[in-house]
Amino acid sequence: MKGLVANVGTINKQLARYGVKFGIYKNNEFHERLFPFDPLPRVITAAEWSVLEKGLIQRVDALNAFLGDIYGEKNIIKDGIVPEDFVYLSSGYLPQCEGIKPPLGVFSHISGIDLVKGKNGTWYILEDNLRVPSGASYPLIARDLCRKCSVDTFKNNKVKDNRDYGDLLKGAMDAVNTGGINVIFTPGRYNAAYFEHSYLAEKSGSVLAESQELFVEDNCLYYRSLEGNLKVGSVYRRISDEYLDPLCFLQESLIGIPNLMSAYRAGNVAILNAPGNGVADDKGIYYFVPKMIEYYLQEKPILSNAPTYLPFYEADQKYVLENMDKLVIKDVAEAGGYGVLFGNELSPEKLEELKATILAEPRRFIAQEVIDFEDLPLLEGDTTIERKADLRAFVLSGTETKVWPSGLTRFSRNPDSFIVNSSQGGGFKDTWVLSR
Repeated sequence: MKGLVANVGTINKQLARYGVKFGIYKNNEFHERLFPFDPLPRVITAAEWSVLEKGLIQRVDALNAFLGDIYGEKNIIKDGIVPEDFVYLSSGYLPQCEGIKPPLGVFSHISGIDLVKGKNGTWYILEDNLRVPSGASYPLIARDLCRKCSVDTFKNNKVKDNRDYGDLLKGAMDAVNTGGINVIFTPGRYNAAYFEHSYLAEKSGSVLAESQELFVEDNCLYYRSLEGNLKVGSVYRRISDEYLDPLCFLQESLIGIPNLMSAYRAGNVAILNAPGNGVADDKGIYYFVPKMIEYYLQEKPILSNAPTYLPFYEADQKYVLENMDKLVIKDVAEAGGYGVLFGNELSPEKLEELKATILAEPRRFIAQEVIDFEDLPLLEGDTTIERKADLRAFVLSGTETKVWPSGLTRFSRNPDSFIVNSSQGGGFKDTWVLSR
């Protein structure tokens, strides 16, 4: 890895040249910055990856089954596995999606599953991201630049090639395509993740398009090209649900496509990921995913959730209120590392305020045991330091479910922080999955 360390300055300059940026919201202001890269990779053995791969496929298949059920027969509610409050009170549940059956029954085509590895060697799922999970482009381009800077590093280490992400994405889009071109739908170049949108369009052979280039006619979606109007068969949208279609969701949206949901409901276009997926990655629903795996697949979960408590249940609420100074409290409506409170960092007054809020709004929160997850080495000058790091694994679903043999390893730059989210100022490193 000496070659990577020696060339880290060159690699970061190249990342800056390509515009590898990420947006940070702080104090109600938006700031765009380069996404800092560390050259020391996370290494996952072939045996360890085999277990992760099976567990991730199992989890995503169960989540897809749950979404089909929730917007269809709702058997999991009827059978008392998931309380209806956790579905219908979720901000991610969209009644406008009731009864829609997407192509192949796939709702989450690109799933970003966040994991941490405890110091005891056990991997824990922290979060499921099934709406618009970002980040695959960063390890993809970083690996490409690392390979150019240090060819010998990859000759001498048996690392699985990660250059197939574009093919995996194209395969997922092709599988559900209703007839037409594949489009990556971006809100535009001022979006913080625009680099990723354009990069993935190039790698998957898709057309990159903004809303003014797309329109619906006779319940079909079209792209305005120089050669004329082209029918769109699948659209990988990179904007949130509420902005997708001003005639169905937020009327004030200027970046949506009028009548897109009508074309989708008619079965004339596939939307990746499906609108309404937020009901399945709600932090409250996270508690029930192991139960989903048993319910839909009749299998025991391969990967574990972090130990989690729901104040919605009386026994859990009692435990949370009595042990709040030892737990992590998460607001289910927040994302990106926001709304996460560590009880041991709160003053007695703040703890009492939080207890009162939980009593008033028990559905709004989950509580988790603090997992002492592993630190990874980072390069700082001529020395190495250790910081907390997680892994976002990317699982792609089409005719079958596959896990990309790579992933986004994010690390905290704060020595005292367990929060590694990019939106909280963290950096990233490559993830090496060994081939043997």
